Amino acid sequence: MSRDAQAEFIKLAHVTGGLPKIKDQPPLIYHEENSGTPEYWAAMLRSVELYRASLPVDVRVLFDRYELVDNALKVVGVGSVGTICGIALFFAAEQDPLFLQVKEARQSVLEPYSNFRSTLTRGARVVVGQRIMQAASDIFLGHYTTESGIHLYVRQLRDVKVRPMVEIFSPANMLGFARNCGWALARAHARSGDPAIIAGYIGKGKTFATAIGQFADSYLDQNESDYGKLKDAIRAGIIEATAL
Repeated sequence: MSRDAQAEFIKLAHVTGGLPKIKDQPPLIYHEENSGTPEYWAAMLRSVELYRASLPVDVRVLFDRYELVDNALKVVGVGSVGTICGIALFFAAEQDPLFLQVKEARQSVLEPYSNFRSTLTRGARVVVGQRIMQAASDIFLGHYTTESGIHLYVRQLRDVKVRPMVEIFSPANMLGFARNCGWALARAHARSGDPAIIAGYIGKGKTFATAIGQFADSYLDQNESDYGKLKDAIRAGIIEATAL
């Protein structure tokens, strides 16, 4: 299935009064109450300029073809619960939309246990880390800090990702997929760290691989336990759930 900007526009936006707008789809996507005020729009345009400043010069040339037309809040995955997430719709021409996703970046969970103190903003930490680890990251990957001190990073909402249909994989397919994922992860760590030190830490035996397997099994058990407790809480009326 196509996941490019055109397909996302059909799914997430429409044209109202001759103007493109993001569809309100509560509770997952919705506009803030003051989104139509001049003050709100001025703040959004300032945010765009701050984000633009984080882009490489050659990407700014491309980004400057686009104009912000709308933005809204968007509920995303469980890893972002409690943080600010939004989407912004830009247009360069009638058939050329661009959706950017804005996500809050908080303190790294590893920071309290590390002696290293980064001078980067939290959004910049995320962006620089992705650029180092990924062979080719999203060209619109960027960051900024709001006037109120909230750290954010920005990327395309959909950048033509490929989703393997793992539900129809044979055991051989799954093994090959896992091997390729392992190579990709190893390459990322080699780009961001010292390959020799990492290889020496892992060693030549099966200790590390066994530990990763045990962690995966424990992680599965924990997820199933958490999901069971969530369903129990919904049935007991402790948590209100909406079927989508």
